[in-house]
Order: sequence, then C-alpha cells, then structure tokens
Amino acid sequence: QVQLVESGGGLVQTGGSLRLSCAASGRTFSSYAMGWFRQAPGKEREFVAGISGSSRNTYIVDFVKGRFTISRDNAKNTVYLQMNSLKPEDAAVYSCAASSAYSGGLYVIPRHPSEYNYWGQGTQVTVSS
Repeated sequence: QVQLVESGGGLVQTGGSLRLSCAASGRTFSSYAMGWFRQAPGKEREFVAGISGSSRNTYIVDFVKGRFTISRDNAKNTVYLQMNSLKPEDAAVYSCAASSAYSGGLYVIPRHPSEYNYWGQGTQVTVSS
C-alpha cells in the first residue's frame, strides 16, 4: 500500500515557476515508477511526466518539454515536478501516481492512468495571465 500526498500548488503569474512535491509512504518507493498527471475543468486527465524507480528513465510530454522536469529522491520518498515558464493553459489539478507496471518503469514509463496503482489527492495550479 502506498499513500501519496502532493504539495506545492498555488497561484502564479504567466511565466512564473512552481515546484510540486509528492511524498509517498511505504518502504518500497524505489520500486515504483512515478507519474504526474493533470486535469483541467471539462477536460480529461492527461499524462505530463514520468520517472522510473531508479531515476534512470524519464519521459516528458511534448507540450511541456523544455519547461517541466521530473525528478525523485528515493531517500526522501518524494517525487518532484519543476514547472517553469508557466502558461495559463497549464492551470489544472496536478496529481501524482505510483505504478508497479513494467518493473517500476525500468523498461518503459507508464503513461495511461490505468497503469497506475495509487493516486494522490491532487494539488491545484492556477496561472494568471
């Protein structure tokens, strides 16, 4: 069982930065691939970034590539999403998730919500224009 708690969301101006954190419980954090998803009102949840258990593999979707980075600190059981150059269209509820599929992301980073076993409650990101 893994429990996930996000933090770091808030209101930021266009062009600003935020760093989201996701703290996980449990002793096997490094065995899970971690992902960040977002969902804006009236839209489907979409994958943003993922990282393998060892941090060796990462995946960032094209629409945030160059602006967002994902990292993790297994000693702290925490995964991060650094978001720079934020745009109004980045506003959404951001959620982290843990996946045991594909050997914890060793060979491929899961991108579909159904491939994730555990979810956090989400944190709101608002970007003012």
